[in-house]
Amino acid sequence: MTEVRAEIREFLSSRRARITPEMAGLPAYGGNRRVAGLRREEVAMLAGVSVDYYVRLERGDLAGASESVLDSIASTLKLDDAERVYLFDLARAAGPSRRAPSKPKASVRPAVQQVLDAIADAPAWVRNGRHDIIAANRMGRALYSPVFDDPRRPVNTTRFAYLNPEAKTFWRDYDQITHDAASMLRLEAGRNPHDPDIITLVGELSTQSELFRQRWASRDVMFHRSGTKRLHHPVVGDLDLDYESMELPSEPGLVLNVYTARAGSPSADGLKLLASWAATQEEAFARQEAESRGL
Repeated sequence: MTEVRAEIREFLSSRRARITPEMAGLPAYGGNRRVAGLRREEVAMLAGVSVDYYVRLERGDLAGASESVLDSIASTLKLDDAERVYLFDLARAAGPSRRAPSKPKASVRPAVQQVLDAIADAPAWVRNGRHDIIAANRMGRALYSPVFDDPRRPVNTTRFAYLNPEAKTFWRDYDQITHDAASMLRLEAGRNPHDPDIITLVGELSTQSELFRQRWASRDVMFHRSGTKRLHHPVVGDLDLDYESMELPSEPGLVLNVYTARAGSPSADGLKLLASWAATQEEAFARQEAESRGL
């Protein structure tokens, strides 16, 4: 609970610091303000709560705060959708009836793997909230072959991004990737703040990566729903791929990612080359397996 209260304090104060009086529609008297952004008194006034109550909230005591109060604070601090969800998750974590942590799943049902394998022409995989890739189709394993080749297990995209030097070449927008990875992980940590596996991963990255410590300290959060990834694959070269990220209602906590390329684009040709290479790799692996068994 001490860590949850500290996170509430740091999150609210950091969001308050980025809102200027002008942004909030307040007159800015004088040019010598002693605080960055809004004062606590100004947030309280705009949110329609007493100063004492808001000070108590920002000190980490969100337990018992009503949805209307949280909504008012979120609107006053101009929180985006992900930040608003994060605030509500922190309020739940601060309450007396905390949910037991749900351990990130490490496998999928056979039917989910069948869905992945049925997506033959596009890279696809399933990840959990910790960013472990727990299932993939052939194209997914081929596209993310550098990630799968990392000896650390389980296969984890955020660990690869921060701890494997190859990540800077694999992701052409490396700075954006590392920012997004930390922001997504923090959102998940707000949802399950007592999850030992997430705590372990955050601890590992914090002790081994100065960049992660910087990203984590920003307290940014974000959703990962759709967008474009610019990759440099070691075999087929540069790829500009659109991705869609979809939660699986039948598998709470798991997300399906599918990558596609615009028809007729160089990246579409690159995916065809990737499919050919993936088939060759699979055949070579099958031969090695057969030879090892003496078949």
